[in-house]
Amino acid sequence: MSEFIVSSRVKSVAVKSVGVLFAAFLFAVSTHSFSQIEKFVAGTHYTELRSPVNTSDSSKVEVLEAFWYGCSHCFRFEPLVASWEGAASEDVDFARFPAMWNALMKIHAQVYYTAEALDALDLVHEAVFSAINVEGNRLQSEAQIAELFETHGVARDDFETAFNSFSVRTRVNQAEKRMQDYEIRSTPNMIVNGKYLVATGQVIRTQVEMLEVVDFLVEKERRLLNSSGD
Repeated sequence: MSEFIVSSRVKSVAVKSVGVLFAAFLFAVSTHSFSQIEKFVAGTHYTELRSPVNTSDSSKVEVLEAFWYGCSHCFRFEPLVASWEGAASEDVDFARFPAMWNALMKIHAQVYYTAEALDALDLVHEAVFSAINVEGNRLQSEAQIAELFETHGVARDDFETAFNSFSVRTRVNQAEKRMQDYEIRSTPNMIVNGKYLVATGQVIRTQVEMLEVVDFLVEKERRLLNSSGD
Protein backbone atom coordinates (compact mmCIF):
# COMPACT_ATOMS: atom_id res chain seq x y z
CA MET A 1 0.00 0.00 0.00
CA SER A 2 2.78 2.41 0.94
CA GLU A 3 4.52 1.62 -2.35
CA PHE A 4 1.33 2.57 -4.22
CA ILE A 5 1.13 5.91 -2.38
CA VAL A 6 4.78 6.69 -3.10
CA SER A 7 4.33 5.74 -6.76
CA SER A 8 1.27 7.97 -7.03
CA ARG A 9 3.15 10.86 -5.48
CA VAL A 10 6.04 10.36 -7.89
CA LYS A 11 3.66 10.35 -10.85
CA SER A 12 1.93 13.45 -9.51
CA VAL A 13 5.25 15.27 -9.12
CA ALA A 14 6.29 14.14 -12.61
CA VAL A 15 3.04 15.42 -14.14
CA LYS A 16 3.41 18.74 -12.33
CA SER A 17 7.03 19.00 -13.49
CA VAL A 18 6.00 18.40 -17.10
CA GLY A 19 3.27 21.00 -16.72
CA VAL A 20 5.72 23.53 -15.32
CA LEU A 21 8.22 22.84 -18.09
CA PHE A 22 5.51 23.14 -20.75
CA ALA A 23 4.30 26.42 -19.26
CA ALA A 24 7.89 27.69 -19.20
CA PHE A 25 8.28 26.67 -22.84
CA LEU A 26 5.12 28.53 -23.84
CA PHE A 27 6.27 31.58 -21.89
CA ALA A 28 9.64 31.49 -23.62
CA VAL A 29 8.03 31.20 -27.04
CA SER A 30 5.54 33.96 -26.36
CA THR A 31 8.27 36.20 -24.93
CA HIS A 32 10.45 35.56 -27.98
CA SER A 33 7.55 36.35 -30.33
CA PHE A 34 6.74 39.48 -28.36
CA SER A 35 10.36 40.64 -28.49
CA GLN A 36 10.41 40.04 -32.24
CA ILE A 37 7.19 42.00 -32.71
CA GLU A 38 8.43 44.78 -30.46
CA LYS A 39 11.95 44.92 -31.89
CA PHE A 40 11.23 48.46 -33.04
CA VAL A 41 8.87 50.66 -31.06
CA ALA A 42 6.83 53.70 -32.05
CA GLY A 43 8.15 56.87 -30.44
CA THR A 44 11.61 55.35 -30.04
CA HIS A 45 12.68 53.90 -33.38
CA TYR A 46 10.10 55.56 -35.61
CA THR A 47 7.31 58.14 -35.45
CA GLU A 48 3.65 57.53 -36.09
CA LEU A 49 2.28 60.37 -38.20
CA ARG A 50 -0.51 62.25 -36.48
CA SER A 51 -2.75 61.87 -39.54
CA PRO A 52 -2.17 59.07 -42.09
CA VAL A 53 -1.51 60.29 -45.63
CA ASN A 54 -3.22 58.61 -48.57
CA THR A 55 -0.90 56.45 -50.67
CA SER A 56 -0.77 56.14 -54.45
CA ASP A 57 -1.75 52.45 -54.52
CA SER A 58 -3.70 51.01 -51.59
CA SER A 59 -3.03 47.46 -52.79
CA LYS A 60 0.68 47.86 -52.05
CA VAL A 61 2.88 49.03 -49.18
CA GLU A 62 4.19 52.46 -50.12
CA VAL A 63 7.69 53.52 -49.11
CA LEU A 64 8.85 57.08 -49.80
CA GLU A 65 12.35 58.46 -49.45
CA ALA A 66 12.28 62.15 -48.58
CA PHE A 67 15.54 63.57 -49.89
CA TRP A 68 17.34 66.70 -51.05
CA TYR A 69 19.98 66.72 -53.77
CA GLY A 70 22.05 69.15 -51.71
CA CYS A 71 22.08 66.90 -48.64
CA SER A 72 25.40 65.08 -48.16
CA HIS A 73 23.66 62.44 -46.02
CA CYS A 74 21.23 61.78 -48.89
CA PHE A 75 24.16 61.54 -51.27
CA ARG A 76 25.74 58.83 -49.10
CA PHE A 77 22.37 57.15 -48.62
CA GLU A 78 21.64 56.92 -52.35
CA PRO A 79 23.61 53.67 -53.03
CA LEU A 80 22.00 52.02 -49.99
CA VAL A 81 18.45 52.98 -50.86
CA ALA A 82 18.99 52.10 -54.55
CA SER A 83 20.14 48.63 -53.49
CA TRP A 84 17.18 48.34 -51.12
CA GLU A 85 14.81 49.34 -53.91
CA GLY A 86 16.29 46.71 -56.22
CA ALA A 87 15.68 43.97 -53.66
CA ALA A 88 12.18 45.12 -52.63
CA SER A 89 9.22 42.79 -53.14
CA GLU A 90 6.64 43.43 -55.83
CA ASP A 91 4.09 44.48 -53.22
CA VAL A 92 6.27 47.45 -52.24
CA ASP A 93 5.62 50.71 -54.08
CA PHE A 94 8.81 52.79 -53.73
CA ALA A 95 9.14 56.42 -54.76
CA ARG A 96 11.33 59.40 -53.97
CA PHE A 97 9.93 62.59 -52.51
CA PRO A 98 11.92 65.84 -52.82
CA ALA A 99 11.85 67.66 -49.50
CA MET A 100 11.87 71.45 -49.45
CA TRP A 101 11.86 74.23 -46.90
CA ASN A 102 13.72 76.95 -48.78
CA ALA A 103 13.97 78.40 -52.29
CA LEU A 104 16.99 76.34 -53.39
CA MET A 105 15.36 73.08 -52.30
CA LYS A 106 12.28 74.07 -54.29
CA ILE A 107 14.46 74.52 -57.41
CA HIS A 108 15.99 71.10 -56.83
CA ALA A 109 12.52 69.59 -56.44
CA GLN A 110 11.73 71.14 -59.80
CA VAL A 111 14.84 69.42 -61.18
CA TYR A 112 13.59 66.06 -59.92
CA TYR A 113 10.08 66.40 -61.35
CA THR A 114 11.48 67.70 -64.64
CA ALA A 115 13.65 64.59 -64.94
CA GLU A 116 10.65 62.44 -64.05
CA ALA A 117 8.47 64.18 -66.67
CA LEU A 118 11.15 63.61 -69.33
CA ASP A 119 11.62 59.97 -68.25
CA ALA A 120 15.25 60.92 -67.63
CA LEU A 121 15.75 60.05 -63.95
CA ASP A 122 18.04 57.17 -64.88
CA LEU A 123 20.16 59.62 -66.87
CA VAL A 124 20.46 62.56 -64.47
CA HIS A 125 19.50 61.55 -60.91
CA GLU A 126 22.99 60.46 -59.83
CA ALA A 127 24.55 63.21 -61.96
CA VAL A 128 22.62 65.89 -60.05
CA PHE A 129 23.80 64.43 -56.73
CA SER A 130 27.40 64.36 -57.96
CA ALA A 131 27.31 67.86 -59.42
CA ILE A 132 26.23 69.34 -56.09
CA ASN A 133 28.08 67.13 -53.59
CA VAL A 134 31.29 66.33 -55.48
CA GLU A 135 31.81 69.04 -58.07
CA GLY A 136 30.52 71.94 -55.99
CA ASN A 137 28.00 73.05 -58.62
CA ARG A 138 24.96 74.02 -56.55
CA LEU A 139 22.64 74.09 -59.58
CA GLN A 140 20.99 77.33 -58.58
CA SER A 141 19.99 78.59 -62.02
CA GLU A 142 18.00 77.24 -64.93
CA ALA A 143 21.04 77.67 -67.21
CA GLN A 144 23.24 75.49 -64.96
CA ILE A 145 20.56 72.83 -64.75
CA ALA A 146 19.89 72.89 -68.50
CA GLU A 147 23.60 72.36 -69.18
CA LEU A 148 23.68 69.31 -66.92
CA PHE A 149 20.62 67.79 -68.60
CA GLU A 150 22.09 68.50 -72.03
CA THR A 151 25.40 66.90 -71.05
CA HIS A 152 23.48 63.72 -70.21
CA GLY A 153 21.54 63.50 -73.46
CA VAL A 154 18.45 65.65 -72.88
CA ALA A 155 17.86 68.31 -75.55
CA ARG A 156 17.86 71.85 -74.14
CA ASP A 157 14.49 72.68 -75.72
CA ASP A 158 12.91 69.58 -74.17
CA PHE A 159 14.39 70.48 -70.81
CA GLU A 160 13.22 74.08 -70.91
CA THR A 161 9.70 73.08 -71.92
CA ALA A 162 9.40 70.55 -69.10
CA PHE A 163 11.17 72.66 -66.46
CA ASN A 164 8.77 75.56 -66.98
CA SER A 165 5.66 73.46 -67.57
CA PHE A 166 2.48 73.79 -65.56
CA SER A 167 2.53 70.07 -64.69
CA VAL A 168 6.03 70.18 -63.17
CA ARG A 169 5.30 73.30 -61.16
CA THR A 170 2.08 71.70 -59.96
CA ARG A 171 3.97 68.61 -58.78
CA VAL A 172 6.42 70.83 -56.89
CA ASN A 173 3.63 72.78 -55.22
CA GLN A 174 1.82 69.59 -54.26
CA ALA A 175 5.00 68.15 -52.75
CA GLU A 176 5.60 71.36 -50.82
CA LYS A 177 2.11 71.20 -49.33
CA ARG A 178 2.61 67.57 -48.29
CA MET A 179 5.77 68.37 -46.33
CA GLN A 180 3.68 69.17 -43.28
CA ASP A 181 1.57 66.03 -43.70
CA TYR A 182 4.71 63.86 -43.66
CA GLU A 183 6.17 65.83 -40.71
CA ILE A 184 9.56 65.98 -42.43
CA ARG A 185 12.18 67.94 -40.49
CA SER A 186 15.38 66.53 -41.97
CA THR A 187 16.72 64.41 -44.81
CA PRO A 188 16.93 61.60 -45.62
CA ASN A 189 13.68 60.39 -44.09
CA MET A 190 11.60 57.34 -45.01
CA ILE A 191 7.80 57.30 -44.89
CA VAL A 192 6.12 53.89 -44.77
CA ASN A 193 2.57 53.55 -46.08
CA GLY A 194 1.67 57.11 -45.20
CA LYS A 195 1.74 56.20 -41.49
CA TYR A 196 5.29 56.08 -40.18
CA LEU A 197 8.32 58.36 -40.38
CA VAL A 198 11.79 56.83 -40.02
CA ALA A 199 14.96 58.88 -39.55
CA THR A 200 18.38 58.56 -38.00
CA GLY A 201 18.81 59.97 -34.50
CA GLN A 202 19.90 59.07 -30.98
CA VAL A 203 18.54 55.50 -31.20
CA ILE A 204 18.72 54.79 -34.94
CA ARG A 205 22.29 55.91 -35.55
CA THR A 206 23.02 54.59 -39.03
CA GLN A 207 21.29 54.57 -42.39
CA VAL A 208 21.53 50.78 -42.46
CA GLU A 209 19.55 50.63 -39.20
CA MET A 210 17.04 53.04 -40.67
CA LEU A 211 16.37 50.60 -43.51
CA GLU A 212 16.00 47.77 -40.99
CA VAL A 213 13.20 49.74 -39.34
CA VAL A 214 11.65 50.32 -42.76
CA ASP A 215 11.71 46.57 -43.44
CA PHE A 216 10.05 45.95 -40.07
CA LEU A 217 7.27 48.45 -40.85
CA VAL A 218 6.80 47.12 -44.38
CA GLU A 219 6.21 43.65 -42.93
CA LYS A 220 3.84 45.10 -40.34
CA GLU A 221 1.81 46.79 -43.08
CA ARG A 222 2.01 43.75 -45.34
CA ARG A 223 0.35 41.62 -42.67
CA LEU A 224 -2.42 44.18 -42.23
CA LEU A 225 -2.91 44.33 -45.98
CA ASN A 226 -3.09 40.54 -46.29
CA SER A 227 -5.43 40.16 -43.33
CA SER A 228 -7.81 42.79 -44.72
CA GLY A 229 -8.21 40.67 -47.86
CA ASP A 230 -9.31 37.56 -45.93
